[in-house]
Amino acid sequence: MSGNQALNINNGIGGSADLQITTNGSDWYWAVCAVMTLASLVFLGLSFTKPRTHRLFHYITAAITLTAAIAYFSMGAGLGQVPIQAEFIRSNPSVASAGTREIFYVRYIDWFVTTPLLLLDLLLTSGLPWPTILITILMDEFMIVTGLVGALTRSSYKWGYYVFGNLAFFYVVYVLVFVARKHAAALGPNVSRTYMTCGVLTIFLWFLYPIAWGLSEGGNVIHPDSEAIFYGILDLFAKPVFGALLLWGHRNISPAELGLHIHDYDEMPNAYGVREKTNGHNGVHNGVTNGTTGTTAVNTV
Repeated sequence: MSGNQALNINNGIGGSADLQITTNGSDWYWAVCAVMTLASLVFLGLSFTKPRTHRLFHYITAAITLTAAIAYFSMGAGLGQVPIQAEFIRSNPSVASAGTREIFYVRYIDWFVTTPLLLLDLLLTSGLPWPTILITILMDEFMIVTGLVGALTRSSYKWGYYVFGNLAFFYVVYVLVFVARKHAAALGPNVSRTYMTCGVLTIFLWFLYPIAWGLSEGGNVIHPDSEAIFYGILDLFAKPVFGALLLWGHRNISPAELGLHIHDYDEMPNAYGVREKTNGHNGVHNGVTNGTTGTTAVNTV
C-alpha cells in the first residue's frame, strides 16, 4: 500500500461515524501538524538567543504550537474522535448521509490547554494584575468545556451550552478590549503596539470559531473535511502566526517592563533587595565591606 493509510489502520477505534473525514481531510490535518511542529522547534530555537530570564514568552508560545501538533497528529490519524448522532439531517449531498457525525474531542483537549496559554501570552504582555488574568482564564476554560459538552450532546440542548460558552467568550473579549488594552497603553508604545497587533488578531479569529462550531458540530451544515479546513486555517493564524507576531514584538520588550521580575540562579540580592550578578563562584561577590553600613559593595565580573 502507498499513500496515507492512517484512516484504514485506525478504522473503528473509538467508533466509526456515518459522516467522517476522508483521506483528503486526514492529509490536511497532517499538513497542519507539520506546520505546528516546525513552529514549535523555531520558537524553542529562538529562545536560546535570549537570556534565560527573557524566555518566558518563547516557552509559552512553543507549548501552544506543540500541544496543537499533538492534537492534529491525532486527528490526522482518525483518533481522538467519537460518533455522535447529528441533530439535523441536511439535504446537502455532502452531509445527507449523516446519521452520526464524527466529533473530535481531542480538538477540545487542545483548546483547553492552548487557549489559556494564548491568553497568558496576551495578558502578561498587557501587564494585567494576576487576579484579572486568573478570572479571564477561568472564563476561557468555561467556554471550552461548554463547547465540548455541546458538541457531544445529541439533542437541541447543545445550543444551551453554546449560549453559555458565548457568554463566557464575551467576558474574555471585554477584558481584552477594555481592560487589558488600557494596561498595555500605560506601559509604553512598544508594549501597546505588540498587544494591539496580537490582540486584534486574536479577537477577530476567536469570533470565527463559534461560526465554525455552528456549521460543523452544532448544525451539521458542512462536511468534516470542510470543518477540518475551517478550523485548521483558524488555528494556523491563531497559533503559529500569532506566536511569530508576539515574539517579534517582544524583541524590544524586557519582562521587567511588564512587571515580571524573573531571576536566574547566578543572581544574588544586595543590601537593597536588588538582585545582581555574582562572579559565578558559589555566590561569592568581588567587593569590599562598606564601613558605614557593613554591607558589601558588589563589583560583578
